[in-house]
Amino acid sequence: MGRTKGTGGTRLDDAARAGWLYYIGRNTQEEIAEKLGISRQAAQRLVSLAVSEGLVRFRLDHPIAHCLDLSARLTDRFGLTACEVVPSDPTSESTTLGLAEAASATLERALLDPETRIIAIGSGRTLKAAIECLPPIEVPDTKVVSLTGNIAPNGSAALYSAIFTMADRVKAEHYLMPAPVVASSVAERDSLHQQSIIQRSFTLAKQANVVFVGLGDLGPQAPLLVDGFIDEGELDALRKAGAVGEILGWAFNADGDLVDAATNRRVASVPLEWGPETLVTVLAMGRRKLPGMRAVLRKGWVGGLVTDEWTAEALLKA
Repeated sequence: MGRTKGTGGTRLDDAARAGWLYYIGRNTQEEIAEKLGISRQAAQRLVSLAVSEGLVRFRLDHPIAHCLDLSARLTDRFGLTACEVVPSDPTSESTTLGLAEAASATLERALLDPETRIIAIGSGRTLKAAIECLPPIEVPDTKVVSLTGNIAPNGSAALYSAIFTMADRVKAEHYLMPAPVVASSVAERDSLHQQSIIQRSFTLAKQANVVFVGLGDLGPQAPLLVDGFIDEGELDALRKAGAVGEILGWAFNADGDLVDAATNRRVASVPLEWGPETLVTVLAMGRRKLPGMRAVLRKGWVGGLVTDEWTAEALLKA
Protein backbone atom coordinates (compact mmCIF):
# COMPACT_ATOMS: atom_id res chain seq x y z
CA MET A 1 0.00 0.00 0.00
CA GLY A 2 1.40 3.39 -0.99
CA ARG A 3 1.32 6.60 1.00
CA THR A 4 -1.80 8.67 0.52
CA LYS A 5 -3.00 12.09 1.55
CA GLY A 6 -4.90 12.27 4.80
CA THR A 7 -2.81 9.65 6.62
CA GLY A 8 -1.84 10.76 10.11
CA GLY A 9 1.53 12.46 9.83
CA THR A 10 2.55 11.85 13.45
CA ARG A 11 1.79 8.13 13.17
CA LEU A 12 3.88 7.82 10.02
CA ASP A 13 6.68 9.84 11.61
CA ASP A 14 6.72 7.35 14.49
CA ALA A 15 6.64 4.46 12.04
CA ALA A 16 9.50 5.97 10.05
CA ARG A 17 11.58 6.44 13.18
CA ALA A 18 10.87 2.87 14.31
CA GLY A 19 11.71 1.60 10.83
CA TRP A 20 15.00 3.49 10.84
CA LEU A 21 15.96 2.13 14.27
CA TYR A 22 15.11 -1.42 13.17
CA TYR A 23 16.46 -1.62 9.62
CA ILE A 24 19.34 0.85 9.70
CA GLY A 25 20.13 1.17 13.41
CA ARG A 26 19.77 -2.62 13.84
CA ASN A 27 17.88 -2.27 17.12
CA THR A 28 15.67 -5.06 18.42
CA GLN A 29 11.97 -4.39 18.97
CA GLU A 30 12.62 -4.34 22.72
CA GLU A 31 15.31 -1.66 22.24
CA ILE A 32 13.01 0.36 19.98
CA ALA A 33 10.25 0.20 22.57
CA GLU A 34 12.61 1.48 25.26
CA LYS A 35 13.98 4.31 23.10
CA LEU A 36 10.54 5.48 21.97
CA GLY A 37 8.90 4.96 25.36
CA ILE A 38 6.28 2.53 24.08
CA SER A 39 5.39 -1.13 24.54
CA ARG A 40 7.08 -3.88 22.56
CA GLN A 41 3.79 -4.63 20.82
CA ALA A 42 3.45 -0.98 19.78
CA ALA A 43 7.02 -1.00 18.48
CA GLN A 44 6.26 -4.11 16.44
CA ARG A 45 3.16 -2.48 14.96
CA LEU A 46 5.12 0.64 14.03
CA VAL A 47 7.81 -1.38 12.26
CA SER A 48 5.10 -3.28 10.39
CA LEU A 49 3.41 0.00 9.47
CA ALA A 50 6.70 1.34 8.10
CA VAL A 51 6.85 -1.67 5.78
CA SER A 52 3.17 -1.68 4.77
CA GLU A 53 3.22 2.04 3.98
CA GLY A 54 6.23 1.59 1.72
CA LEU A 55 8.50 3.70 3.93
CA VAL A 56 11.17 1.00 4.04
CA ARG A 57 12.92 -0.20 0.91
CA PHE A 58 16.69 -0.46 0.69
CA ARG A 59 16.76 2.92 2.39
CA LEU A 60 14.30 4.60 4.69
CA ASP A 61 12.18 6.60 2.27
CA HIS A 62 10.18 8.80 4.64
CA PRO A 63 11.14 12.37 5.48
CA ILE A 64 10.92 12.70 9.23
CA ALA A 65 9.48 16.12 9.91
CA HIS A 66 12.05 17.13 12.53
CA CYS A 67 14.93 16.24 10.23
CA LEU A 68 13.40 18.26 7.43
CA ASP A 69 12.95 21.23 9.73
CA LEU A 70 16.57 21.04 10.90
CA SER A 71 17.75 20.76 7.31
CA ALA A 72 15.80 23.87 6.32
CA ARG A 73 17.11 25.85 9.29
CA LEU A 74 20.73 24.84 8.62
CA THR A 75 20.33 25.74 4.95
CA ASP A 76 19.01 29.17 5.87
CA ARG A 77 21.51 29.78 8.69
CA PHE A 78 24.64 28.92 6.72
CA GLY A 79 23.54 29.61 3.15
CA LEU A 80 23.79 26.00 2.05
CA THR A 81 22.80 24.66 -1.33
CA ALA A 82 22.00 21.16 -0.08
CA CYS A 83 21.55 19.69 3.41
CA GLU A 84 20.54 16.22 4.59
CA VAL A 85 19.81 15.49 8.25
CA VAL A 86 19.31 11.88 9.38
CA PRO A 87 17.80 10.60 12.64
CA SER A 88 20.11 10.11 15.61
CA ASP A 89 20.46 7.05 17.79
CA PRO A 90 21.46 8.56 21.17
CA THR A 91 22.81 5.23 22.44
CA SER A 92 25.18 4.62 19.51
CA GLU A 93 28.80 5.77 19.43
CA SER A 94 29.10 5.14 15.68
CA THR A 95 30.22 8.07 13.54
CA THR A 96 28.78 6.54 10.36
CA LEU A 97 25.43 5.00 11.39
CA GLY A 98 22.68 6.42 9.21
CA LEU A 99 25.05 9.04 7.86
CA ALA A 100 26.72 6.59 5.48
CA GLU A 101 23.38 5.54 3.97
CA ALA A 102 22.19 9.12 3.47
CA ALA A 103 25.54 10.23 2.05
CA SER A 104 25.49 7.24 -0.28
CA ALA A 105 22.13 8.33 -1.70
CA THR A 106 23.46 11.87 -2.22
CA LEU A 107 26.59 10.53 -3.88
CA GLU A 108 24.56 8.23 -6.11
CA ARG A 109 22.39 11.12 -7.31
CA ALA A 110 25.51 13.12 -8.14
CA LEU A 111 27.03 10.23 -10.08
CA LEU A 112 23.87 9.68 -12.11
CA ASP A 113 23.32 13.37 -12.81
CA PRO A 114 24.16 13.97 -16.51
CA GLU A 115 25.58 17.38 -15.54
CA THR A 116 28.28 15.74 -13.39
CA ARG A 117 31.44 15.33 -15.46
CA ILE A 118 34.10 15.28 -12.74
CA ILE A 119 33.50 14.23 -9.15
CA ALA A 120 36.26 14.67 -6.56
CA ILE A 121 36.41 12.74 -3.30
CA GLY A 122 38.44 12.95 -0.14
CA SER A 123 39.08 10.14 2.31
CA GLY A 124 38.02 8.97 5.73
CA ARG A 125 35.84 6.46 7.50
CA THR A 126 32.48 8.10 6.81
CA LEU A 127 33.08 8.66 3.11
CA LYS A 128 34.42 5.14 2.65
CA ALA A 129 31.37 3.72 4.45
CA ALA A 130 29.07 5.80 2.23
CA ILE A 131 30.73 4.48 -0.93
CA GLU A 132 30.41 0.92 0.35
CA CYS A 133 26.62 1.44 0.39
CA LEU A 134 26.53 2.33 -3.31
CA PRO A 135 25.02 -0.14 -5.77
CA PRO A 136 27.08 -0.97 -8.86
CA ILE A 137 27.00 2.09 -11.14
CA GLU A 138 28.25 2.58 -14.68
CA VAL A 139 29.11 6.15 -15.64
CA PRO A 140 31.87 5.75 -18.25
CA ASP A 141 31.74 9.43 -19.23
CA THR A 142 32.40 10.59 -15.64
CA LYS A 143 35.83 11.09 -14.11
CA VAL A 144 36.43 10.39 -10.41
CA VAL A 145 39.51 11.98 -8.88
CA SER A 146 41.09 11.68 -5.45
CA LEU A 147 41.71 14.92 -3.58
CA THR A 148 44.28 13.51 -1.21
CA GLY A 149 47.11 11.01 -1.07
CA ASN A 150 46.34 7.30 -1.22
CA ILE A 151 49.57 6.05 0.35
CA ALA A 152 50.03 5.31 4.05
CA PRO A 153 53.23 6.40 5.86
CA ASN A 154 54.69 2.88 5.50
CA GLY A 155 54.15 2.87 1.74
CA SER A 156 51.05 0.66 1.71
CA ALA A 157 47.64 1.68 0.43
CA ALA A 158 46.01 4.10 2.89
CA LEU A 159 43.37 2.25 4.93
CA TYR A 160 40.60 4.82 4.50
CA SER A 161 41.41 6.01 1.00
CA ALA A 162 37.96 6.16 -0.57
CA ILE A 163 39.12 6.12 -4.20
CA PHE A 164 39.88 2.37 -4.13
CA THR A 165 36.42 1.56 -2.77
CA MET A 166 34.91 3.89 -5.38
CA ALA A 167 36.72 2.02 -8.13
CA ASP A 168 35.17 -1.24 -6.91
CA ARG A 169 31.63 0.19 -7.00
CA VAL A 170 31.60 2.63 -9.88
CA LYS A 171 32.60 2.01 -13.48
CA ALA A 172 34.27 5.29 -14.44
CA GLU A 173 37.71 6.77 -15.04
CA HIS A 174 39.45 6.96 -11.66
CA TYR A 175 42.47 9.14 -10.94
CA LEU A 176 44.61 8.32 -7.92
CA MET A 177 47.06 10.50 -6.05
CA PRO A 178 50.16 8.40 -5.33
CA ALA A 179 51.34 10.37 -2.32
CA PRO A 180 50.86 10.46 1.46
CA VAL A 181 48.33 12.87 2.98
CA VAL A 182 51.20 14.64 4.76
CA ALA A 183 54.70 14.44 3.30
CA SER A 184 57.76 13.96 5.50
CA SER A 185 59.16 17.35 4.47
CA VAL A 186 58.31 20.42 2.40
CA ALA A 187 60.92 19.35 -0.14
CA GLU A 188 59.29 15.93 -0.52
CA ARG A 189 55.87 17.51 -0.97
CA ASP A 190 57.21 19.90 -3.62
CA SER A 191 58.87 17.01 -5.42
CA LEU A 192 55.65 14.98 -5.39
CA HIS A 193 53.71 17.92 -6.80
CA GLN A 194 56.08 18.05 -9.77
CA GLN A 195 55.04 14.58 -10.88
CA SER A 196 52.81 14.68 -13.97
CA ILE A 197 50.34 12.15 -12.58
CA ILE A 198 49.73 14.29 -9.49
CA GLN A 199 49.54 17.48 -11.53
CA ARG A 200 46.86 15.77 -13.63
CA SER A 201 44.85 14.93 -10.50
CA PHE A 202 45.17 18.52 -9.23
CA THR A 203 43.94 19.90 -12.55
CA LEU A 204 40.92 17.57 -12.62
CA ALA A 205 40.12 18.27 -8.97
CA LYS A 206 39.92 21.99 -9.64
CA GLN A 207 37.48 21.34 -12.50
CA ALA A 208 35.17 19.10 -10.44
CA ASN A 209 31.43 19.77 -10.50
CA VAL A 210 30.90 17.96 -7.21
CA VAL A 211 33.20 17.39 -4.23
CA PHE A 212 32.66 15.07 -1.24
CA VAL A 213 34.90 15.27 1.83
CA GLY A 214 35.01 14.04 5.39
CA LEU A 215 36.11 16.12 8.37
CA GLY A 216 38.63 15.03 10.97
CA ASP A 217 38.83 16.17 14.57
CA LEU A 218 42.10 16.89 16.38
CA GLY A 219 41.35 15.12 19.64
CA PRO A 220 43.23 12.17 21.16
CA GLN A 221 41.92 9.88 18.39
CA ALA A 222 42.52 12.33 15.54
CA PRO A 223 42.51 10.42 12.22
CA LEU A 224 45.80 12.05 11.16
CA LEU A 225 47.40 10.69 14.33
CA VAL A 226 45.72 7.26 14.36
CA ASP A 227 46.56 6.70 10.69
CA GLY A 228 50.20 7.62 11.30
CA PHE A 229 50.50 10.79 9.23
CA ILE A 230 51.50 12.96 12.20
CA ASP A 231 52.87 12.23 15.67
CA GLU A 232 51.78 13.38 19.12
CA GLY A 233 54.13 16.37 19.06
CA GLU A 234 52.79 17.55 15.71
CA LEU A 235 49.20 17.11 16.89
CA ASP A 236 49.98 19.17 19.98
CA ALA A 237 51.57 21.86 17.80
CA LEU A 238 48.43 22.05 15.66
CA ARG A 239 46.27 22.51 18.74
CA LYS A 240 48.57 25.21 20.11
CA ALA A 241 48.28 26.98 16.76
CA GLY A 242 44.51 27.03 17.30
CA ALA A 243 43.48 24.21 14.96
CA VAL A 244 40.02 22.72 15.63
CA GLY A 245 39.66 20.36 12.67
CA GLU A 246 41.05 19.24 9.34
CA ILE A 247 39.86 18.38 5.85
CA LEU A 248 42.18 16.48 3.51
CA GLY A 249 44.91 17.04 6.10
CA TRP A 250 44.56 20.84 6.01
CA ALA A 251 44.16 22.03 9.62
CA PHE A 252 42.11 25.16 10.32
CA ASN A 253 41.08 27.27 13.31
CA ALA A 254 37.68 28.26 14.66
CA ASP A 255 37.37 31.00 12.04
CA GLY A 256 37.94 28.51 9.24
CA ASP A 257 41.41 29.85 8.42
CA LEU A 258 44.36 27.54 7.87
CA VAL A 259 46.72 27.60 10.85
CA ASP A 260 50.37 28.54 10.58
CA ALA A 261 51.95 25.21 11.48
CA ALA A 262 54.71 23.03 10.05
CA THR A 263 52.25 20.22 9.29
CA ASN A 264 50.16 22.38 6.96
CA ARG A 265 53.28 23.23 4.99
CA ARG A 266 53.75 19.50 4.27
CA VAL A 267 50.17 18.59 3.26
CA ALA A 268 50.21 17.02 -0.20
CA SER A 269 46.44 17.22 -0.78
CA VAL A 270 44.59 19.53 -3.15
CA PRO A 271 44.09 22.98 -1.51
CA LEU A 272 40.63 23.79 -0.17
CA GLU A 273 39.86 26.25 -2.95
CA TRP A 274 36.95 25.87 -5.34
CA GLY A 275 34.84 28.29 -7.31
CA PRO A 276 31.17 29.00 -6.55
CA GLU A 277 30.08 26.64 -9.33
CA THR A 278 31.45 23.61 -7.44
CA LEU A 279 29.26 22.01 -4.78
CA VAL A 280 31.47 20.89 -1.89
CA THR A 281 29.66 18.56 0.53
CA VAL A 282 31.03 17.59 3.94
CA LEU A 283 29.95 14.41 5.74
CA ALA A 284 30.30 14.62 9.52
CA MET A 285 28.48 14.18 12.81
CA GLY A 286 29.16 13.94 16.53
CA ARG A 287 30.52 15.97 19.41
CA ARG A 288 34.17 15.63 18.40
CA LYS A 289 33.47 17.07 14.95
CA LEU A 290 31.44 20.08 16.13
CA PRO A 291 34.24 22.68 16.40
CA GLY A 292 35.49 21.86 12.92
CA MET A 293 32.00 21.78 11.44
CA ARG A 294 31.15 25.19 12.92
CA ALA A 295 34.36 26.59 11.45
CA VAL A 296 33.83 25.40 7.87
CA LEU A 297 30.15 26.38 7.86
CA ARG A 298 30.88 29.89 9.14
CA LYS A 299 33.72 30.27 6.66
CA GLY A 300 31.49 29.15 3.80
CA TRP A 301 33.93 26.49 2.64
CA VAL A 302 31.11 24.03 1.93
CA GLY A 303 27.73 24.32 0.25
CA GLY A 304 26.47 20.85 1.13
CA LEU A 305 26.15 19.05 4.46
CA VAL A 306 25.12 15.55 5.52
CA THR A 307 24.80 15.15 9.30
CA ASP A 308 22.48 13.82 12.02
CA GLU A 309 19.80 15.33 14.26
CA TRP A 310 21.96 15.76 17.36
CA THR A 311 24.75 17.51 15.46
CA ALA A 312 22.29 19.67 13.53
CA GLU A 313 20.67 20.89 16.74
CA ALA A 314 24.08 21.62 18.26
CA LEU A 315 25.16 23.59 15.18
CA LEU A 316 22.01 25.69 15.34
CA LYS A 317 22.68 26.55 18.98
CA ALA A 318 26.10 27.99 18.18
